[in-house]
Parts: sequence; C-alpha cells; structure tokens
Amino acid sequence: MSESPSELKTLKEIAETLNQGNDLQIVLNEVLKKLLDLTGFKTGWIFLVADNGTFELAAHSALPEALSWENCRLMCDSNCYCIDQYWNGRLKSATNIINCERIYHAIKQKTGDTEGITHHATVPLRDQKKRFGLLNVASPNKNQYSEKELALLEAVALQIGTAVKRIRLSEIEQQNVVLKERNRLAQDLHDSVNQILFSISLTAKAARETTLDESLLEQLNFIQLLSRDALAEMKSLIWELRSEGLKNGIVEAIENYASLIGLPVELTVTGSIALSAKEEELIWRITQEALNNCKKHSQADKAFVTIISLKGQLLLEIEDFGIGFRYDPDAQIHSLGIKGMEDRTKKYGGKFSVKTAKNKGTKIRVALPIISPEKEEKGS
Repeated sequence: MSESPSELKTLKEIAETLNQGNDLQIVLNEVLKKLLDLTGFKTGWIFLVADNGTFELAAHSALPEALSWENCRLMCDSNCYCIDQYWNGRLKSATNIINCERIYHAIKQKTGDTEGITHHATVPLRDQKKRFGLLNVASPNKNQYSEKELALLEAVALQIGTAVKRIRLSEIEQQNVVLKERNRLAQDLHDSVNQILFSISLTAKAARETTLDESLLEQLNFIQLLSRDALAEMKSLIWELRSEGLKNGIVEAIENYASLIGLPVELTVTGSIALSAKEEELIWRITQEALNNCKKHSQADKAFVTIISLKGQLLLEIEDFGIGFRYDPDAQIHSLGIKGMEDRTKKYGGKFSVKTAKNKGTKIRVALPIISPEKEEKGS
C-alpha cells in the first residue's frame, strides 16, 4: 500500500466511523469508503451472509464498470469462489483470491471495463464467536497482497464484524421496544375503545325495547349492527397488534384468529415444524392478513391453510374458492395487503406468489428458507 498511514491511525479512524451510526447499510458503505481512502485500495465490497445460506451485497465502493453493470447484477446473482470458501469453512482469515470469479464472468459476458481488476483479497467479517460475511478489496493490476496488508484487513474486518453485531443487537432492542408499545396500545384499545363500542351496542339494544317507532327502531338496529361490526374490527386489530396469540404456537394462533373473525379454516400441517421466533411471526402475520382478506373480499365460506416443512424450507399456502380478483403482480395493490405480504416475504429471503382469477378463487403461496431456533439464538 503506497503512502498508507500507520495501522494505528487506520484502525482508529475505522473505529470512529463504525461508531457513528446505527443504520447498518449506511455504516458499512461509509466504513468501506474510509478504508479505501486510508489504504489506497481502488475498490471494495462487502457481502453479508445469513445463516440460511443467502447473501446480499451490503456495501460497495468504486466498483469497475464490469461489476457495476446492470445495478451490480454480477455481484448478486450467484455464489463465487470466496462465498463457497466461506461456506465450506475454509476461509478463516484474510486470504489472496487467485482470480475473481465475478471478473471472469464479466469478461466472458462483456459487461464493461474491468479497470485492471483481476484479483482481490478477501477476509471474513466476524466478532469473537460468529461470522457475518465477507470484506473484499482490490486494486488495478494487483494480484498479490502482502502479509502486512492482510493483517490490517483482518483487524478491520474484526472491527466491522463487532459493529455488525452491535447494530443488530440494537435493532432487536428497538423491535422489543416497538413490541412493548404495540402491546400497551392493544391493552389501551381493549380497555377503552373496545368497552365504549360494547356499551354503544348494549345501549342501542336497550333503546330498541323502549320504543315502537318504526323509523327509530330502524336507526337503532343500524347503530347496533354498526357497533357490532366495529367491535369485531377492533378485536381483530387488537390481535394484530399483540403477538400474545403466538404464545401457544402458530397452529393454535391461526385457529383462534379464524374463529375470532368467523371464518371456518381447514388447517393442514406436514412435517416437523420447529420455527424460529422471526419465522413464526412472519407466518403469523401473512396468514392473518390473508385470512382477513378472505373474510372481507372473497365471499368464500371456508379457507384452507397448509404448512409444509421440507428440507431447509417452509411452504405456506392460504387458499379459498371465492370470487377471486384480477391480479397484476406489477401493480401496487395496497387495498388487499398483498404488497405488504410480499414485502415481508422478500425481506426474509423467501418467495411469494399469488394465483387468482375471477370466480376461480385465490391461492397465496410463500416459500421460506428455515433458520432453526438454535441458530437464531446463537446469532443474537
């Protein structure tokens, strides 16, 4: 590294950058740019690798044209040598990658100028106990990285890994705060608004028994029906706000919610279902939204929920034989909550699909990679 500052100064500035924020993507991009500025490397990128085998390009800086082609498509499409080495457990320290497989594909597909990049150094991101991904750096016409450079990269990667752990723990803490607030709000709604709606319904019923005026009776009937509907909506909302429904497991939660909204459900579970807390919450929220849509819009008198556990994958299907609807996967369909269900699924790394047609019912299908509860606990 020509004209590089001292290792101590580099590590100090990297640490200061890592401690300046709690948004993981922003922090990783900023620290990567700082690293390149301090060391003189031309380009770099960071992969975050999940326990379920998926990876994401979490940060990159000054990528050559060949790798930034089509929104970094070659960086995201498939595994490469360094990812494979990471998963095989062979990549335990900073290493020279003899040849960058993604650059090879870029040259083969003629995606643009490689700007002299052929090789890169790679180092696993970790704290003392857990790995989080990879840090890669490269420079034009550089195919060998010195022991000193690799040692510095390893120290930086340890700092980054520790910061990733800190930020993720902070995110979990924030989620817990949100959950507590949602539970508090649900309790407030139950104790106040819920009781008011119930009182309105009882008052309307009592008033009906004190009058023979047909016009007034009709209005009181309407008030009573309206308050009952509002009360049912409020109970549903309280269930959505509170995750207490999951305390006895996902199966009982689905059955109880279906009973609450008055929709008969045939539930089929195949395979051994051992879900992490995040998976259980995801399945619960998607099923809840789908059953709610079925009750309100499908005009079906029954729904079918199927949960299948396969090797490393969980399949969820919610189906009805109602009136269906015209579905455009490219449209932003907010009214039916489909976009929300799809976003939840994709954020977790799963696949979401909808099959529907007018008068032919609707089937929602979700495929998720499974993280065991044990792995989730170790990763927290």
